Amino acid sequence: MSPDQYVQHKAAASGSSFYYAFLFLPRDRRTAITAFYAFCREVDDVVDEVSEASVAQAKLAWWQGEVAKAFAGQPTHPVMQALMPHARTYGIEQRHLQAVIEGCQMDLEQTRYLDFAGLSRYCHLVAGVVGEVAARIFGQTQEATTQYAHRLGLAFQLTNIIRDVGEDALRGRIYLPISELQQFDVKAHEITRREYSDRFTALMRFQAERAHRLYDEALALLPTADRRAQKPGLMMASIYRTLLREIEADNFQVLHQRTSLTPLRKFWLAWKVQALGRM
Repeated sequence: MSPDQYVQHKAAASGSSFYYAFLFLPRDRRTAITAFYAFCREVDDVVDEVSEASVAQAKLAWWQGEVAKAFAGQPTHPVMQALMPHARTYGIEQRHLQAVIEGCQMDLEQTRYLDFAGLSRYCHLVAGVVGEVAARIFGQTQEATTQYAHRLGLAFQLTNIIRDVGEDALRGRIYLPISELQQFDVKAHEITRREYSDRFTALMRFQAERAHRLYDEALALLPTADRRAQKPGLMMASIYRTLLREIEADNFQVLHQRTSLTPLRKFWLAWKVQALGRM
């Protein structure tokens, strides 16, 4: 299996909403974003699939070294071998990849966040920086597009957090800020025990409203000159926001199940943005 085949398999196997947005890109950009996405999946899988924290830390440390070697011209992992030919073309820098790894390290060291400011720092690393790189690969020409990408990445990550509250709690992580749990009088043990209440629903509605505000702010920040190039991001926004609305319509039943959209629906939402310009 060649490096390009490896990253293609990694991206397709994930079943992510991001994959559907990549389908409409020109070949070179699609190859680049697929390699970058595969890198993100590799380091994220270390956190999700390695149960022993010390082993996971060692694996992330290995990835830090691999990234440094790759930018020194000596990539050894197929993901880095696939990604590095595109780094200079699309302005992908070592700091971007190291930031993503740093965000994954936070998952190993921190399972709770005191307030939204602390959570935002984590989201910046695992989603905002990813959005920044993706915007460059998609064809960014305006400096303001970086702010759009960061804001949209934050909206995506908050949507993920809302969707995955139950799954994350089973792994011992609660991303909802402690200050907001206190604000709505929701106890951590109620989440880990999968106990629904009007208080929990109110807390989740608060989270969803903030995510919607971030989607609106991101779209307002996107310069008109870059709107066509950034269509893949707008496709992802359509898919993720539809997912968020499905969770809202289901009254935030996220403690015992993981809400998802069918592959056909994701493709339809992506196609609508591509062909009709509608979200």
